[in-house]
Amino acid sequence: MRCFLAVDLPDSLAAGVAAVQDRLSDADGLRFTDPESAHVTLKFLGEVSPDRVGAVEDAVESAVEAAGVGPFDASVDGLGVFPSLDYIRVVWLGVDDGGAELTRLHEAIERETTALGFDPEDHEFTPHVTLARMDDARGKDLVRRVVGGESPTVGSFRVREVRLKKSDLGPDGPEYETVARVSL
Repeated sequence: MRCFLAVDLPDSLAAGVAAVQDRLSDADGLRFTDPESAHVTLKFLGEVSPDRVGAVEDAVESAVEAAGVGPFDASVDGLGVFPSLDYIRVVWLGVDDGGAELTRLHEAIERETTALGFDPEDHEFTPHVTLARMDDARGKDLVRRVVGGESPTVGSFRVREVRLKKSDLGPDGPEYETVARVSL
């Protein structure tokens, strides 16, 4: 199974995510994510065999304990891109309040999962919700204008758990399924 660890946004924020995507809808070359599946990825694991799910779940439980993070509020606001405005691959919404807690969770999860043999991240962690991926640069100027000129607020939510998610790539994009949940 192709898996990752994430914090899901509640359904109540999907309309806000979609509204921000609408501001970018005229940018050619963007492939938008499903607002109903919006999440903050804490760690991409890649291929995980079903017999390792228990070990991953145990590692996340240890990470949550080590991070010392209980349930907390997070706010989704602001826009950004990876890797830079000169070469845009991903357009994202930021996480302001709750960003420090998400970073602590990520760091603890990173330690526990690399101890299990998963590849370490090769970039700095930035808590974010992916809005779109840029397949080509035709819409780059519009994306730059929107990202540089707007700081939308989507809303806040309570983070209560980390989820192990399975991703199945289909013709209409990825479909996500929760495999396991670890409470904070």
